[in-house]
This record gives sequence, C-alpha cells and structure tokens, in this order.
Amino acid sequence: MSAIDSLPPLREIIAQHGLSARKSLGQNFLLDLNLTAKIARQAGDLSACDVLEIGPGPGGLTRGLLAEGARHVLAIEKDNRCRPALDQIAAAYPDRLSVMEGDALETDPLAHLTPPIRVAANLPYNIGTELLVRWLTPPDWPPFWESLTLMFQREVAERIVAQPGSKAYGRLALLAQWRADARIVMHLPPGAFTPPPKVSSAVVHLTALPTPRFPADPAVLNRVVATAFNQRRKMLRAALRGLAPDIEDRLTAAGIAPTDRAEQLTLEAFCALAREVAKT
Repeated sequence: MSAIDSLPPLREIIAQHGLSARKSLGQNFLLDLNLTAKIARQAGDLSACDVLEIGPGPGGLTRGLLAEGARHVLAIEKDNRCRPALDQIAAAYPDRLSVMEGDALETDPLAHLTPPIRVAANLPYNIGTELLVRWLTPPDWPPFWESLTLMFQREVAERIVAQPGSKAYGRLALLAQWRADARIVMHLPPGAFTPPPKVSSAVVHLTALPTPRFPADPAVLNRVVATAFNQRRKMLRAALRGLAPDIEDRLTAAGIAPTDRAEQLTLEAFCALAREVAKT
C-alpha cells in the first residue's frame, strides 16, 4: 500500500492514541488511505474549495481530502479521543485543517468556512440521514454547499437515488432529486472498515441544482411526501386525508388519481400536489 503523505499509517496512529470505534457514536473507521483518497477524488477538484467533514475519526478521509488538494478542511468531531490524531494531521498540513469538537447536529460551521464549500464525509451511521435531510431542506436555495460526497449504508444510498415504482423509492429520493443530481459513485464492502459493519456501504455524490426541478414550497412538499410514504400501502386519498378535507379534489386538480399509491408518483406529480395543498 503506497503512502499518500508523510504521516504514519492509520493503524499506527490508532494504536498510538488508543482509539477504537464506538458503536454508540456510529463509528466505523476507514484505514486504507488509498481508498480514502479515492473517495476524496469523487468530490472533484477541491483546490479552490473549503470542505466540511463530519465525523473524521482518526482522520483517514481527512488525509485523503488534504492530499488531494483541498484548500481547507473543517472537521467536526464529537469524540475528543480523536483530537490528538487530528492535531497530528493539522501539523502536517499547516493552515489547511481546522477541527471543531462538538455534535454536528448542534453545530453551525458556516462562520468557519469560506465559499465555495463542498461537504465530504464518512457520516456516522446514526446521524447520516438526518444531516442529509437538513442539507437538502434549508429555507433558502441554493444552499451553502456546492456538492455533497457522503458515505452511507448501501440501503440508504439506494433510497437516495431510487426511482418511482421501486421499493427503495420514498422521501429521501424525492427530497434529494428535487434540488440535486444524485448518483452512487462507489461501493464498499464491510471489510473495508474497522470494525466491519454488518452491511455494505456506498458513496453518494449530490450536486446542488441552481433551482429546484419543479416549483413547490419546501415545507409543504416535505409534509406531503412524509405523509404519503408514512402509509405507502394505502391509496393516496386515504393516506393524505389529514392534509385537507377535500384531498380527492386536490389530487384530481394535480392530475393524480386518488386511487394511486405514493410509490407510483413522480417527483413532478408530488410537486404539483404540494402546490394544490398549499392553496389551503
């Protein structure tokens, strides 16, 4: 295995600092630095970008991002055991890595980032979906980020890129594809991680669109989609009854058959329905 920088291999750093992945934090460490550099390359040319990384752990992907030329990386890490390893990386890449200790769900990193901004992360499994939904549903669009290059459990990744009619199709697919181009760019087996998770993983790359594909109020669309897929086996007139007393009329006005089910509807149809519901 070739080195990507002058720092010791990650296994040595983990042993030196007594680190072990904690299940309670959703941690699974990637130790193959050639693999982390390959993931970093999926984010594109980073030489003119600041990169936000969530959950760097001992810094495998962090080193990949810096070795691939990221202008600056801001890493947010909840586990303070990882700080000495990250400080070691910061010393090897002067003025190019900043580390914030804290919970990514409760931290606002924007004051520490300079646009253009990209996000690249091996997200902790227990907060990955929530972070993605937050990044896809800001009140204003375009968002602070140009692209997201994120690792998820394979099942979650497939939900992000799913198409109508598939079992994986649902809220994540609609929110992601409404405002971004989303595609799976890498697959990783459990053995790539320490400790190996029980499931395979995949890297998803999302590029923000300048404007959403179809007009709709974000809050209303989110509510319509969440309600529809909460009871996906029911016909829409039953699943969406709580949204409006005349939901059948609104479905018809949006060009949707009241007997359709959520997994049958396209993104365009959901946006049309959100516009009708917003007329309440």
